[in-house]
Amino acid sequence: MSRTEYDICVIGGGAGGLVVTSGAAALGAKVVLVEKKHLGGDCLHYGCVPSKTLLHSARVAQTMRTAGKFGLRESQPQIELPAVMRHVQQVISTIEVNDSPQRFRDMGVEVIFGAGRFTTPECFQVSGRDITAKTFVIATGSRPAVPPVPGLDTTPYLSNEDIFSLDEAVEHLIIMGGGPIGIEMCQAFNRLGSRVTVVERSTQILPREDQDLAAIVTARLLREGAEFQLNSTATKVGGKQGAIELIVRDAAGKESFLHGSHLLVSAGRRSNVDGLGLEQAGVELVQGRIKTDARLRTSNHHIFACGDAVGPYQFTHMAEHHAGVVLRNAIFHLPAKIEQRVIPWCTFTEPELARVGLSETEAQAQNIPHEVYTFPFHDIDRAQAEAETEGLAKILTDHRGKLLGAALVGPNAGELIHEYTLAMAKGMKAADLSAVIHIYPTLAQINRRVADQRMKAGLTPNRLKWIKRLFGLRAS
Repeated sequence: MSRTEYDICVIGGGAGGLVVTSGAAALGAKVVLVEKKHLGGDCLHYGCVPSKTLLHSARVAQTMRTAGKFGLRESQPQIELPAVMRHVQQVISTIEVNDSPQRFRDMGVEVIFGAGRFTTPECFQVSGRDITAKTFVIATGSRPAVPPVPGLDTTPYLSNEDIFSLDEAVEHLIIMGGGPIGIEMCQAFNRLGSRVTVVERSTQILPREDQDLAAIVTARLLREGAEFQLNSTATKVGGKQGAIELIVRDAAGKESFLHGSHLLVSAGRRSNVDGLGLEQAGVELVQGRIKTDARLRTSNHHIFACGDAVGPYQFTHMAEHHAGVVLRNAIFHLPAKIEQRVIPWCTFTEPELARVGLSETEAQAQNIPHEVYTFPFHDIDRAQAEAETEGLAKILTDHRGKLLGAALVGPNAGELIHEYTLAMAKGMKAADLSAVIHIYPTLAQINRRVADQRMKAGLTPNRLKWIKRLFGLRAS
């Protein structure tokens, strides 16, 4: 390769791209960062940060309504959705400082705003300028997928890219899609005073999760007033802002009409790979995503890709993990590989639903021998003290007790799942969790208590008989 201008050119200023950029600059690389719109990416502006801020405001409103269970006087919150959305935008603005262009320029990074494309395998052109680098990193993220529903192209609808900028009340929100984003917005808007109806093609919400765990979230949402049309598909959309109509067909072929004031399309995400000149760069795609090996090298080994553009797990924490792998390969030339087995995630409803590793449904579908153990939050004293007793912990082990997967649905599940994540990453057994002291009273005790169930299951009548004999125990 001829002499190049930069060590690394990062294309995309989202979570993955910014970690690569800052890491490479800190290690002494000459870095240029190219971004079309603004730094911070989907997570800061349209995803994790605004959604969790909105969910917290909604939780405060719900706490006011249900204060009676804590011995306090209940009150109906006075909700003004535009004011809540201004709070969401203020949080974004506060965090945005950490991702400002000046911060990266102070690191020695050249930051260029504009759309660009590869013109050759060694050159990326942006705003008429040719950029050459030893290594390119594509971190262009993803955008909302738009399903091919007749009428949708002429009907006003919301996505995660504009729902957090609403400046009006939402009387009745119809949500197409019952995955994590759709269900989080379902609970948030319902608690903030909107009527909410979710249309989901699967027979359950959160279809990637075990049915018994998703059912606990469903039950809470139903009690709070959410409505669901499951096993149903939107076949036609029409109307105008404030008067949206959906024709919905169920599994039996029966059609019904839904009328709402606003429509949120939450039907998955699509990688941003269009217009990058990937063919000229010799970069291959697979099912709309950039094809990479386990080291995140594309079919052109001088070009890496990370984050949502690669998938299949489109999470901010996976983008950051990818960035670390790219840095070790691009800077140190180490054969670092991505983690493909122990990947945690969480849906931040109340109760939260978090998982890592195999689910029971996946183990059954793949004919993987496994054992299942559960323990309810109802029997955890801290959960009782905080009146958050819905849910359970579930672990899957092999016949020797090695952890294959874990899931929690309940309070702070997204925090509690990390103990299982570490245990699985280190190849530990349920017995290892049982042996660890957990502070009392904490919700984390459920991790030990469910592991204890594995230990108790091993105490068969025959084993108990030999223990009594061996140690001279006298109970009848």
